[in-house]
Order: sequence, then structure tokens, then C-alpha cells
Amino acid sequence: MGFTRPRFDIADIVRLHRRALEAKHRLSRPQRRVLTAISRCRTAALGGHVEVCTGCGREHPVYNSCRNRHCPKCQALAQQKWINTRAERILPVRHFHGVFTPPSGLRPLAMQHPTEVYTALFHSVSDLLVELGRSHLGATLGLTMVLHTWTRELHFHPHVHVLITAGGLSLNGQRFVHVRKDFLFPVKVMDRLLRGKMLDALRKLRRQGTFPEHSNAAFNRLMASLVAHKSWVVYAKAPFRRSQHVLSYLGRYTHRVGIANSRILDVGSDHVTFRTKGQQTATLHPVEFLRRFVQHVLPDGFHKIRHAGLYALAQSGGLLEKARALLPVPKPRREAQPVVTDEPRTCTHCGGIILRLPLTAMARSPPQEAACV
Repeated sequence: MGFTRPRFDIADIVRLHRRALEAKHRLSRPQRRVLTAISRCRTAALGGHVEVCTGCGREHPVYNSCRNRHCPKCQALAQQKWINTRAERILPVRHFHGVFTPPSGLRPLAMQHPTEVYTALFHSVSDLLVELGRSHLGATLGLTMVLHTWTRELHFHPHVHVLITAGGLSLNGQRFVHVRKDFLFPVKVMDRLLRGKMLDALRKLRRQGTFPEHSNAAFNRLMASLVAHKSWVVYAKAPFRRSQHVLSYLGRYTHRVGIANSRILDVGSDHVTFRTKGQQTATLHPVEFLRRFVQHVLPDGFHKIRHAGLYALAQSGGLLEKARALLPVPKPRREAQPVVTDEPRTCTHCGGIILRLPLTAMARSPPQEAACV
């Protein structure tokens, strides 16, 4: 069965409604850059080549992709490259999937200061898991963390997904300590530690002058509300049995964007309908759809995938290599070998040879709707 392209494309929504969005909402420079990249992706604006059949003369332009990490069309190749790279580092043990979510009261601060708040969240999650690994297991865990900021309805909802080794290298480096059951740490303990570490990090940022728009009284009220908030949500799913399953599963999270083109069901001049959870759908005005979409554009240079514990220690002869040496060597998996051939491609219509020719300079002019930044 062949691959079927989605019927609707976010790029078309951007080209038609970007100006209305910018007239109604002030966008940051990174948000404007993302919209420009998406509107130009796989168009003549980015160049490419033309496939020409020497038999029937049929021509087919093939345009370059934007490779922006927020573009829904550019994640498959980046995801596969990431999985291939991480396959060399992941330990052949079970892994838990944990999700750490701060309360809704923190979201306005995260919108105003995303780099600082997201970084504090990453550090809080990694610190609490590393500490619990040492205190409960006497071992150093391996952690891979991914930031997500959306719900299925594209609401702003920052949370961190974590793949956690079901065990770790003993503190003396002599053995690998395995978790005995399908249980990591008490959820209430992780919940309490997440809240405490996150609030400490925010107070430290405040002392450094990070939140100047808040008066002392306003900031103290915010901290008090977060202390009292009961929706610091932490949970961990049962562990995966095979490391390859872990990578395939995590790969779907690492390179996911707020919404994929395949979830868009209908687009009109005054509506965008998309699939949310199961058979449920949501319908928004195109400008509101784009407003929600750009909420999830990350700051320039911000790393949404981070590693800690064993997975952060990459030096030769380090703890990761020591841990691997203490584990059984996994059986080699049979992998499909890529087919390498020098045979030229042929036309499906006439059987003629297909040549790849460069686009002309005229064909590379950007589309009118793609506003520059």
C-alpha cells in the first residue's frame, strides 16, 4: 500500500491567514521565522530539482524542505537519524516512561520566560530522579527527557516526558542494580520533590532578577498558590521490555510537533477542524488555530531533548560504558539492509529514463504569500 499525503497542509493555512494573525496578535521573532519556514517548505522558494522523463517529457518538480524543527513535514528524517544515533547509547534494560507536569498556575510565567522556566523544569525533574535513584537504589539512573508544551487541542500545557532506566550503575561502580518489580518510586514522593525543587529554582531565578514584571508581593502570591496547588502531576508507566521498543516509542515524542497534517480533517475560510483524542474533534477559526500553534514555538537555541545520569556521561571509559560492561550482551537484531542500486529510475507512464535537472532561477522565486522576516 503506497503512502498517501494528507489532504490538508498547515502551510496553506499559514499562507492564507498569517497576515490576519499578525494584525491581531504580536508574534516573537522565532514565531515569525517558523511561519515563514513552514510557508516555504517544499516550494520553489527553497530550490530543488526537476525530474524529467527522457521518453515522454513529463516533468515533476521536487522542492527542498525547510528542516525547521517545528514544521510537521520535516520530522520523519530527523526522527530516524536521532533514533539511529541513540541506538548506540541506550542500555539493553527495561525503561519506564514518566511524565512530569507542573500546575496551570505556572503557565503564564512560562509563556513570559520560557527559557528560564523550561530549564528549571528540566533540572528539577533530572535532579529528583537522580537523587531518588541514589537514595532508593544506591545507583545512578539513565534519563532521556523531552519537553512538550501542548495538549491535543493545542492548548498551552508544558510537561516533560522521561525515559528512565529500570535500574542503574551502583554507586561503587561494581554492579548494575535492577528494579525488582514494575515499580520505580512512590508517585507522591516524586510529586512532592518536583514541587519543592521547582519552587526553589523559581525563587533563585527571582533573586537573580529574572521576573522583573512581578512585584515582590505578586511573586510571593504566585509562589503561595503553587505551594497550595494539588495538580503537580507525576506518573510512570510500566517499563518497556526491549530497548529497541523504547527508542521507537520515544522517537515519536522527541520529534513530534503540536499537530501533524494528518490530524487536520477540514479547512475552510472560517474554520479548521482537526482530530483530538480518539474520534473527538475540535473546530477553530484559522487565526485562532495559528495562534495556538505558534504558542509552542521554542526559543532559539533551546534544546527540548536532554539527557541526565548515565545518559549524560558520554566520555570514553565513563559510567555509561561501565554500566554496559556489566550487562548481558543483547542478541543482534536482524535489520533490513538498504537496497543500493545504480540502476536509473524509470518513468511509471512510459518506462523512459528519469533525469534530475536543476531548477531555473525563475522557478526559485518565493511564493507571494510567504512574508519575509
